[in-house]
Amino acid sequence: MNHTESSALAVLAALVLVTCSSPRAQILNAGEVAEVTLDGQPFASVHLSAEPRPFIHPLHGPGGVPMTRSYPMGVVEGESQDHPHHQSFWFAHGDVNGHDFWHGKGNDERMVQQGEAQLEYLESGCRLTCRYRWLVDEETLICTDERELVFGGNDQARSIDVTITLRPGEEPLVMGDTKEGTFALRLHPALRVDGEVATGRLTNSEGDSGKEAWGKRARWVDDSGLIDGHEVGVTIFDHPSNPSHPTWWHARNYGLLAANPFGVHDFEGGAAGSGSVVVPVGGSYTVRYRVLLHGAGWDRARIDDAYGAWIRE
Repeated sequence: MNHTESSALAVLAALVLVTCSSPRAQILNAGEVAEVTLDGQPFASVHLSAEPRPFIHPLHGPGGVPMTRSYPMGVVEGESQDHPHHQSFWFAHGDVNGHDFWHGKGNDERMVQQGEAQLEYLESGCRLTCRYRWLVDEETLICTDERELVFGGNDQARSIDVTITLRPGEEPLVMGDTKEGTFALRLHPALRVDGEVATGRLTNSEGDSGKEAWGKRARWVDDSGLIDGHEVGVTIFDHPSNPSHPTWWHARNYGLLAANPFGVHDFEGGAAGSGSVVVPVGGSYTVRYRVLLHGAGWDRARIDDAYGAWIRE
């Protein structure tokens, strides 16, 4: 066997294919990037070991429609290049023990993967479990992070269920009161509410729409519109078990959807720091969200039904 053949076999041996028993979702894990498919079609690329933080891109909805902005991972003509820290689908916060993991500036804030991701199949989809260390400066540990992503869906809608648990390092974990966070997607430019290519309609579970949805508390937020002629939408569900449910939303007309349970001062004009959360050493902080990527015909009533079904699972 020559060197080329040996290398090819080594690469193949490193690939772990997990096939779900009921339908559909598959994860091909090649180490740094986990490729997720649904019925053999592209679904999501999970950049597990990316720094300063992991992210998902590209992300495809029903029919293979790209649902998030390409920049800064790639440059596409006509896309805006603002907010380079908006990396498609990510989790971060702008004040974590005084450090800015949202913009990532000043103290070399970064999330470093710990160990290999674990893959398994469920009746409803495929689960990817991964762990991270939130570091600043040289090797100062702020907290650890265990996250689970469960992928599933059908021809009408695709879903990603995300559970994230943070645990303090040697000091209490302080999630500071700021609008800059936290569980976020930067959507395809066509889902903007404002701008030349905008077709988006931003609404929430409480009936707020457009810019009125920013900073409001709601069980879910949805942005729907036309991408390349396809009627699609993105909804984020906030689980009732989450602290501060229903959460506040850092939802912008330019295509940012972000659940932020900490930004009380900015969103409601509360006293500075009133939205901060302190997790003691030995404690933990867990949040659960569902990202629903849907096709046409998903009005508020249908989304409400889907939300109710999810929280009863």
